[in-house]
Amino acid sequence: MWNRRMSLKTAALAALAPTRKVLAHTMPGVTATEIKIGNTMPYSGPASTYGVEGFAFAAFFRMVNDRGGINGRKIKFISLDDGYSPPRTLEQTRKLVEQDGAACIFQGLGTPMQTAVRPYLNARGVPQLFVSSPADKWADPDHYHWTIGFNPRYRTESAIYGRYILQEKPNAKIGVLYQNDDFGKDFVIGLKQGLGEQNAALIVKVVSYEATDPSIESQAVSLQSSGADVVLTAALPKFAAQMIRKLADLNWKPMHIVASVSASVTVVRRAGPEKAVGLISAAFVKDSTDPQWASDPGMQEWRNFMNAYLPRADKADLNYVWPYVPGVAVAQVLKQCGDDLSRENIMRQATNLHHLEAATLPPGITIETSPTNYHPIRAMQMKEFNGRRWELIGSVISS
Repeated sequence: MWNRRMSLKTAALAALAPTRKVLAHTMPGVTATEIKIGNTMPYSGPASTYGVEGFAFAAFFRMVNDRGGINGRKIKFISLDDGYSPPRTLEQTRKLVEQDGAACIFQGLGTPMQTAVRPYLNARGVPQLFVSSPADKWADPDHYHWTIGFNPRYRTESAIYGRYILQEKPNAKIGVLYQNDDFGKDFVIGLKQGLGEQNAALIVKVVSYEATDPSIESQAVSLQSSGADVVLTAALPKFAAQMIRKLADLNWKPMHIVASVSASVTVVRRAGPEKAVGLISAAFVKDSTDPQWASDPGMQEWRNFMNAYLPRADKADLNYVWPYVPGVAVAQVLKQCGDDLSRENIMRQATNLHHLEAATLPPGITIETSPTNYHPIRAMQMKEFNGRRWELIGSVISS
């Protein structure tokens, strides 16, 4: 009896061993030497300014691979152009999953685009990691377990602006320009939350635009006619630059607050730095043009990376600074996975990041996630453009 039981146990273990070995090498997008990560990016279209982020991610993973990869595996980063078009994003995402075999989708950019692919990825159990959009919807684990955001929420950001306006101009007349999608609508909701019960009295005009519109000049004129002395521009870089120029052309000088997604040197250059003096926004990454970070060890780490992997890139462009942060986050996720790179474990580790720091995050801001916290970054700091560079205002504000 003893021999029979031992034989059965030995046979069962022998049957299980090869299965585990095979599974370790047949997880989607994973081999013994490689991990495939998929991404869509607007290399063309109305949001092509953000396309440089794709180049920054590719460079970051080259650096990771040159250092030996992660747990012995190299990263194969596959980034496709979606033209900032939801149907194109869905098409490219299906290709990444079904043809290229990506283990996960990482930092897909844009609220409408990632909304379009969220049901597909969740139905297939594919991690939609660290969505590059601050929309509130990316934190809904009860309905979309496989989707997690990254940036501070639009509602959090605009609520901070609301509180700032109450502090600086308690009797303000506020005009709002917003993109007619979840991005812009979240900004309006957050602003009202930040203003509290006074929002109805303080907001005098709200106008929208479509991402496919050629310009927002008529909206700017409409806001001026409303008598607003504060303007909140919740717009993509192209339209934020247009608004800055148009205010100057109209010789109109309200307090002008622009969404952080468009508070870059690139936008200021497009508009003309002299026209952007006094522009206000919020920051959650270090500004490479700010002298206070000249000898900062974290920024020196980033500069060394840029010099080695993107030597011709514009180091003043925030869109090269920002990607270092989610790059660090996804690398940590994969490191924590160890040899279990199943999609289930990738998602488990993505929701278990604690006090994670990145070279380009300001002091006091860390990456935190949990199974019930799908908002990794929840703090920001106000900043103002002085004609040459952005200056930080006040201290870090947490949501």
